[in-house]
Amino acid sequence: MGKKITIEPVTRVEGHGKVTIHLDDANKVTQSRLHIVEFRGFERFVQGRPYWEGPVLVQRLCGICPVSHHLAAAKAMDVIVGAGAGEGLTPTGEKMRRLMHYGQMFQSHALHFFHLCSPDLLFGIDADPAIRNIIGVAMQHKDLAVQGVMMRKFGQEIIRATAGKKIHGTGAIPGGINKNLSPEERDWFLDGKEIPNVDKMIEWSQGALDFFKDYQSKNKGLIDNFASFDSNHLSLVRKDGALDLYHGVLRAVDRDGNRILDDVDYQDYLDYIGEEVRSWTYMKFPYLKSLGKKDGWYRVGPLARLNTCDFIPTPLAQAEFEKYKAYTAGKPNNMSMHTHWARLIETLHSAEMIKDLLNDSDLQGTDLVTKGERKPSGIGLIEAPRGTLFHHYDVDENDLITMCNLIVSTTNNNEPMNRAVNWVADNTISEKPEVTEGMLNGVEVAIRAYDPCLSCATHAIGKMPLEVSIYDAQDNLIDSKSK
Repeated sequence: MGKKITIEPVTRVEGHGKVTIHLDDANKVTQSRLHIVEFRGFERFVQGRPYWEGPVLVQRLCGICPVSHHLAAAKAMDVIVGAGAGEGLTPTGEKMRRLMHYGQMFQSHALHFFHLCSPDLLFGIDADPAIRNIIGVAMQHKDLAVQGVMMRKFGQEIIRATAGKKIHGTGAIPGGINKNLSPEERDWFLDGKEIPNVDKMIEWSQGALDFFKDYQSKNKGLIDNFASFDSNHLSLVRKDGALDLYHGVLRAVDRDGNRILDDVDYQDYLDYIGEEVRSWTYMKFPYLKSLGKKDGWYRVGPLARLNTCDFIPTPLAQAEFEKYKAYTAGKPNNMSMHTHWARLIETLHSAEMIKDLLNDSDLQGTDLVTKGERKPSGIGLIEAPRGTLFHHYDVDENDLITMCNLIVSTTNNNEPMNRAVNWVADNTISEKPEVTEGMLNGVEVAIRAYDPCLSCATHAIGKMPLEVSIYDAQDNLIDSKSK
């Protein structure tokens, strides 16, 4: 008699979901699914609204990564007002947006590593959930917890200075930005009188990287093997192949590093990317059309970005990138837990970029907005903390949004997350089909490596708890646990 396991809900990620695992008569895994069970439908909500409201409206999708939606929508509206796709803004407009974006990357990556990921590393996957959390980190590793809090605060203050508010700001507008950075605001981040300055952020980012590399060297079995599998990888890259988290062309590589998408204009994304709908989840399954639904799935996010780019254009992060690439002899890295390593390299890169931008006098410029020939459609892409984010809008002659299509980072990672869950199930379930604490923790760790934001992906509200249930082939419940 076949069996089925359900895990619901999943913790320390953002959104709602559950996991079901089907077993055969020999307790071998035959199918694993990550179900996203909430739906809000922002793509419909924005229809009928003036296009200039778009960048403010869509960021209400999420309180974790509103800046990413704000900027992706603004980039789409840039096209509509004739300001170009990422390269037509004034120097002040583009650099203020970049500063906002790198502040978002820095605070989000710090939040994920210190608050969500570090408890697994510091206490172990099998540790009691009562201590395997940020409170446990604060009690036993105070310095690390304080650094995490202060790094996130620094990034949020960058967002406040550029967007007007830490959450749901209004700084980016179609064709540019609505404020510059005053000398007083700039100096507040540089002098370190009220908060640790940007040089301290760089130092702490390097320290976090050293911590992870030391942990990885002592725990290779976990970090190298856990939930690892081959995949394609997709991201934006700068036209010269550099890592660029704000703008670029679309590049995809396969598991061996061969190009699948060779630096194509993302305004043409519909020619290359399709979305499959499956009956058991509200989250779609994107794929590369050239490879088809079965083989065209891909990963996005820090791991993918460091697999697709050729180099990182800041010196300290580039040095770390070279060590990272050497670990796989220059080949793409398909080890899921190495996403944390890649994320910390991006954290360091973001801190370096913030320092460079703060010292750029263009941020004090007064030419903030540009426009040109009006267009009926616009597409904006950005590398959000969790991966490539697509925003696509059509606007009518009355300036009202008539169509909105969003492919968010977590949606792009849908199939990889399902495969990570399947790996855990396949390597955890023994002869007795029961839901163990180890399975619950393992599934959480596998999903958490992708830092999913399921509210963005399915427009769900709230946190994502985890439940696991086992069913036989006739859908009879065998065992169930939640946390």
